[in-house]
Amino acid sequence: MTQPDTRAPAPSNGKVPPQDAWADALARLAADQARVRAGGGPKAQQRQHEKQRLTARERVGRLIDPSSVFDELMTFAGYGMYEDVGGCPSGGTVTGVGTIAGRPWMIIANDATVKAGAFFPITAKKVIRAQTIALENRLPVVYLVDSAGVYLPMQDEIFPDQDDFGRVFYLNARMSAKGIPQIAAIMGNCVAGGAYLPVMCDTLIMTEGSGLYLAGPALVKAAIGQVVDSEELGGAAMHAGIAGTVDYREPDDEAALRRIRALADLYAPGEVAPWARRRAEVREPESRDLTELVGFDGAKTYDVRDLITALTDGGEFHEFKAEYGETLVCGFGRVGGYPVGFVANQRTVIKKKLKSGGEPGLRTRIEVGGVIYGDSADKAARFILDANQAGVPLVFLSDVTGFMVGRDSEQEGIIRRGAKLVNAVSNSVVPKITIITGGSFGAGNYAMNGKAYAPRFLFAWPSAKYAVMSGNAAAKTLLDIQVAALKRQGHPPDDEELARLYEEVKAKYDTELDPRYAAARLWVDEIIPPNDTRDRLIRALEACAQNPEQEEFRVGVFQV
Repeated sequence: MTQPDTRAPAPSNGKVPPQDAWADALARLAADQARVRAGGGPKAQQRQHEKQRLTARERVGRLIDPSSVFDELMTFAGYGMYEDVGGCPSGGTVTGVGTIAGRPWMIIANDATVKAGAFFPITAKKVIRAQTIALENRLPVVYLVDSAGVYLPMQDEIFPDQDDFGRVFYLNARMSAKGIPQIAAIMGNCVAGGAYLPVMCDTLIMTEGSGLYLAGPALVKAAIGQVVDSEELGGAAMHAGIAGTVDYREPDDEAALRRIRALADLYAPGEVAPWARRRAEVREPESRDLTELVGFDGAKTYDVRDLITALTDGGEFHEFKAEYGETLVCGFGRVGGYPVGFVANQRTVIKKKLKSGGEPGLRTRIEVGGVIYGDSADKAARFILDANQAGVPLVFLSDVTGFMVGRDSEQEGIIRRGAKLVNAVSNSVVPKITIITGGSFGAGNYAMNGKAYAPRFLFAWPSAKYAVMSGNAAAKTLLDIQVAALKRQGHPPDDEELARLYEEVKAKYDTELDPRYAAARLWVDEIIPPNDTRDRLIRALEACAQNPEQEEFRVGVFQV
């Protein structure tokens, strides 16, 4: 499905006023979310209703507690992908955390309006990520199953690998072994290998008119010559009364959803994490529009302490080593009553005092906000150790250009000190949540707890830029590579061709910098408006609090 550009045109001078840029970005985000959440579109939704079935999002809306919030995750899965086969909006499935009977549950619902709920490669990866979040946070899971199985034209990309379709059942079984509740409701098709998922759950519900079988009637006829109708082969009555596969047979979607809610209300509450037992009374911070604080394009400097105090209860923040390693700000506060530690990129320009080096007095240098220097890497690594010692979750506010380069930085041991920070992030055992507010470039992404470092949740603002280096630098590097290749072929480009090549390279790279590109590939869990950050963070901490277990904290060989 082609995703049209809904952005408003820029002024004739090419510059967009800062608040207009934010308004434009937020309007585009809302429009793109609405388009993606429409799934296969009005006609496909109508076909679902004609079968006396609800759509995936209608099912989720009726399942969660009234007036509660469904925190959808991975809304943009598959965005702009699979265009040659009509697209796969939201990966053909709806996932997120919602409250059922007063407790957070992970909800995974196939969207039958998108290719009959068939699994594309991104669908499997999205379900696996949702299951992984549930496993790490000990969240009970509801599966609302309505899927035609694997999308066969892409079976080689869906079936065999470690993070492909089979991993869904592996995690299904692992969660069951850890005592994490799982309820499945078959509310449409459930065929082939996908039939194992609901049957491996604690409880299985099935609605009339649904089908559960390893092979449908057509495949059975082709394979063994047997002629059998869908109801006799795998209907709800057969599975409830003959095969004994189904625990509860329900007449329709509404009855199935009521049954899930009733069963969920019977589960014993789990023990919460030790840090969550220290939850204090919630104090609201002073109201502040974060889009006025943080510029959309990254050009505006700002003090990240102002962002932190806009998120913390009562604006209280206990800063760690405030006068040292100032390009990273670290410290403790409370969010929604929960204790948290912050690691945040400072975005002001800093006048740094240096050792005298034998000269009288002190020398100074200017340090650029968003860059990680050796002393800030040392400080953050030490702070992460402190947070693990205290058993306090970590929140990373990422707006990072990368590590400092150059002779002085190398001689100060930036590689060694950066490795220490990456080690601390990698081995941290407390819950980690990352919010990308601006740039997330190169090794700075690693140091600031990017996707590879197992954040429990990873959110991005619409202003996020996600790549190995910034757009202009990357475009120039890629252009140099292309020019060198052309020269080797005996075709040195003229100025006009150079300009055209540069624009082509930069346009491609700018597309890849967009957070939707990252969200489409599940490098971030959700794109959120800045002013939703505190509420979203509180609910993410509530989800993390459901896991009372914490591994032993060990860092192995630690650079000094």
